[in-house]
Formats: sequence, C-alpha cells, structure tokens
Amino acid sequence: MTVLPPARKPRRTDPDRRSRIIDACLDVIADAGVDGTTHRRVATVADVSLGSMTYHFAGMDALLLEAFTRFAEGVAEQTERRLREAGTDGGTHAAVVDVILRGIPGVHRDLVLTHELYTLAARRPEYRVVTQTWMARIRAALEEHVDPVTARILDALIEGLTIHRALDPEPADDAVVLDAVQRILGTPDETRAG
Repeated sequence: MTVLPPARKPRRTDPDRRSRIIDACLDVIADAGVDGTTHRRVATVADVSLGSMTYHFAGMDALLLEAFTRFAEGVAEQTERRLREAGTDGGTHAAVVDVILRGIPGVHRDLVLTHELYTLAARRPEYRVVTQTWMARIRAALEEHVDPVTARILDALIEGLTIHRALDPEPADDAVVLDAVQRILGTPDETRAG
C-alpha cells in the first residue's frame, strides 16, 4: 500500500492583502502612534501572517512611507475635488470654508495621522517629500481660483485653522472661519467685481 502525502491546502488567494496591510498600518498609527506601530500589531489588525508583512514590505520604514503616502494622496484628492466642484461666483469661499470645517484633517483619526506624518517629515527627508507633494497639490488646486501667493496663504490658513479647531477646547465657530477666509479673499461680491 502506497502512502500518499497529505493533500496541500489550496493557496489562499488574497489580492487585496497588500492594500489591507497599508490601511491597517494607518489604523495602528492613529491608535498607537508611529513609535507604537509594529509588524505584529499591523499584522493582527490586517488579519495576515507576519510572513505576509515581510513578503510585501522590506521593513517597517517601507510600510510607513507607503501608508503615509496613501494618506496624503487621499486627503489631497478630496481637497482637490472640493475645490474643483467650487466653480466660481463665491464657490471658492464656500469650498475653502468647507475644507476647514469638514475637511479630512478635521476627523480626529486623520488629525493624528497628519501630526505623526509632520513629525516624521521634520526629521526625515523621504517623509518631507510626501508632505511637500501634498502641499503642492493643494496649492495647485487653489491656484485654479486664486493667484499663487494667495494660494500659499490660503493653504496655511486651512492647515492652521484645522489644527486649532481640532485641538482648541473652545474652537472658533463657523462665522470666524468664514471671516478669516473673507479677510484673504474678500467677500464673494468683491471677488466677482474684481
């Protein structure tokens, strides 16, 4: 009687595994910070083996860089879309106010991710490229509506007010945000007249 080797389990097909690992990495960073992000934690959240982590990423730095790149691209895409939809005739004002009041970095998880990315970018050039690319995209989207200097000022206003609104125990109300935007852009009527 010939003894056959045990049948091999069929290989699990999981085409979204790499993407799931990246998303899980962002969740872990939001929960534990970059310092608390480990292969084991990410693998657990992504529901993959530790071997999958090393198969898909050369190391934690490669995973972090790709995760933060995905995050920054997502925020930039949503901001670009809001500004594209703004049109003219005061739409820019409304879009900028909307980005500040309801923009992606206004969500606590994404605010944490933004600050973790900024901290890395302050120390490491490869992450600085991610933030510089993000800022360039936002400014380019703003430049569809305003001159480059005003775009730079609006970008700083968006970042600053978003951070202040998220962290201040008594954040500025919507009227203050609208007033700040109008101080830079003028009122919608003034913009149309100019």
